[in-house]
Amino acid sequence: LGLIKLTGADRARFLHNQSTNDIQGLGVGQFCETVFVPSTGRTLDLATALILDQAMLLQVSAQRRDFLLGWMDRYLFPMDNVQLHDLSSTHTGCYLVGPDAQAQLGQWGLPVPSALQIATEGPSDTPLYILPQTGLDLPGYTIIFSTSRQAQIQEWLEKAGLQVIGEDLWEHLRIQQGRPAPDTELTEDYNPLEAGLWRAVSFNKGCYIGQETIARLNTYQGVKQRLWGLRLAEPITAGIPLMVAGAKVGLVTSLSPLDPCLGLAYVRTKAGGQDLMVQAGECKGRITAVPYLSHAYYRPPSV
Repeated sequence: LGLIKLTGADRARFLHNQSTNDIQGLGVGQFCETVFVPSTGRTLDLATALILDQAMLLQVSAQRRDFLLGWMDRYLFPMDNVQLHDLSSTHTGCYLVGPDAQAQLGQWGLPVPSALQIATEGPSDTPLYILPQTGLDLPGYTIIFSTSRQAQIQEWLEKAGLQVIGEDLWEHLRIQQGRPAPDTELTEDYNPLEAGLWRAVSFNKGCYIGQETIARLNTYQGVKQRLWGLRLAEPITAGIPLMVAGAKVGLVTSLSPLDPCLGLAYVRTKAGGQDLMVQAGECKGRITAVPYLSHAYYRPPSV
């Protein structure tokens, strides 16, 4: 878990100007996903912002935490009333995934958050933050907590007899659901619209770093490649180009460690999308839709 805390009176305005979603449009207790991009509109990281009463929490990818701390610090001016705090060593978290997740929260005596609200439990110095999402479009919750409560959480989990998801199973679920990850799908080779992260982009919020590029891509339907699921006839390795009729149309970015015939790939928009038949080396494959990603252009409502 990478966790950054923002304090100071200008925190909402600052994060609003640093990422793609409408941070200032959120109230206390709400959360959203948002993307950090440079002026070129390329993807730096996908984050989740939690709006608290006196602060904001930013859940980021662990491998991008140091970079994002430096990135945000670079854009802090002396007149900005914003302080950045790295909580990654003092806080951790877990995902509670599955159709019985809500019932499990109830058995532990924890509050159940509503659709767009964070629920909190415990003393103000060591609260649990419970989000009604897993980051995978699977039923369940994200629970963020101080490491001082880790033994308590561990005891709850053990008594409940829950299956612990290892790294391989989590990676499999990520690819199955289509969530892009840093260093594979989320790189400066791609922008958030190509990565299917339309849910994390606001087209009504006004200026932010990279806004002009992303708005232009949407207005002129300029997304040249899109991230899709991939179903293969046999295992291959990531990084193999996808071909159609002898022409390169895309690139395999991730493959499941548990089902190497299941992957993610960027595909040129003009080549097609769902159900497109492709060739990866000697292997045949088919492009598939995945739950987490969307590819529809935003159109403002008619006046």
